[in-house]
Amino acid sequence: MAPPAHWRRAKERYRLLGSKCENCGSIYFPPTKVCPKCRRKGKMVQTEFSGRGKVFSYTIIHAAPKTFEKYTPYILALVELEEGPKVLSQLVDCRPEEVKIGMEVEACFRKLFEQDDEGIISYGFKFRPIDDSWRNKQSQN
Repeated sequence: MAPPAHWRRAKERYRLLGSKCENCGSIYFPPTKVCPKCRRKGKMVQTEFSGRGKVFSYTIIHAAPKTFEKYTPYILALVELEEGPKVLSQLVDCRPEEVKIGMEVEACFRKLFEQDDEGIISYGFKFRPIDDSWRNKQSQN
């Protein structure tokens, strides 16, 4: 990503932002300027999400693109936020064998990637388990 594009998207990268239609109440992530349901009748307003949700689905990445090779294996999760939208993000602070569908997670601020040795270091949100209580449930089963 070129530096201008990096800085244009900084607000969305550092805060979990979406949009809400004031007409029908639908919530979207990523933000959208037009409500797909209401079209021109809808009025979209920016909304900030709590950052809490549950793992809806996930996959373990073993063969990653060059930028992410050093992080393999890593978990890529589809997280359903408390507010409803689903977010695709890396799940951290959890081993691949520990992740479970339904696991409660929260957004956290982490390094996303860096562009070579002299490029931009990009930070943003990832998700992590909220607490270790799911580990106790797993060991009892």
